[in-house]
Amino acid sequence: MTFVMGPALLFCPADRPERFQKAAERADAVILDLEDAVAAPDKQRARGAILAQLGGSGEGPELDPSRTIIRINPAGTEDFEKDLHCLAHTPYRTVMLAKAESASHLRALPDFHVIALCETAAGVVHAPAIAAEPNVVAMMWGAEDLLASLGGTSSRNDDGGYRAVALHARSSVLLAAGAAGKQAVDAVYVNIPDLDGLAAEARDAAASGFGSKACIHPSQVAAVRAAYAPSGEDIAAATHLLEAAKEAGTGVFQYQGRMIDGPILRHAESVLRRAR
Repeated sequence: MTFVMGPALLFCPADRPERFQKAAERADAVILDLEDAVAAPDKQRARGAILAQLGGSGEGPELDPSRTIIRINPAGTEDFEKDLHCLAHTPYRTVMLAKAESASHLRALPDFHVIALCETAAGVVHAPAIAAEPNVVAMMWGAEDLLASLGGTSSRNDDGGYRAVALHARSSVLLAAGAAGKQAVDAVYVNIPDLDGLAAEARDAAASGFGSKACIHPSQVAAVRAAYAPSGEDIAAATHLLEAAKEAGTGVFQYQGRMIDGPILRHAESVLRRAR
């Protein structure tokens, strides 16, 4: 299965059912969070909220399963087993596995399409093996949990940019996803009012090859969508370049003073895919 949700994926606490529909309407896909966004005493109520919005007999779910992701608790925990028991009674089959750390964790989810969230040192180190699992459709990384797993205190420098170890993890997960032919999801931007910083990071994510970016607030969605949407000029330039390649009929040719070969043509194709 190819993961096609995005580019703006919006987290929503699963114990706040009054927000489910609003989150789904404002983003390209909603991530109902059963893990960190829900306090331990409220997790069972959150599962009940997911079940309650399914409607009566013969009625469809409130949320479109093709645009809904459920973030479940880490494999091997009691809450993980309870999450799976809940989801067995729903049509939702795309899950985000929190703190994925090994290929064996993915094998506990044979009936699901999984976004593997690598947010610990073990998860990042084992990202290639995780990405290779057949039920993994996408890879995501998480900065704050990663630094916590290392005993650190912050993923970012004073200027707002990521620390070197976070950048290494980001690149490692992106490369693991690409090597396995899977999609990659960029981490959340936690400084909600800083939309300029978010926009710059989202543009970098799109240019680097991340297929989508996760959001923690509805106000972030527009900035992410704008970062992933090619401008009219970009679309025209990519279209003209591909037309010139067709006319040239050779592997390498000159266009507007530049040498054009396969990688540059694939960049142009990527622009048109994002436009679609």
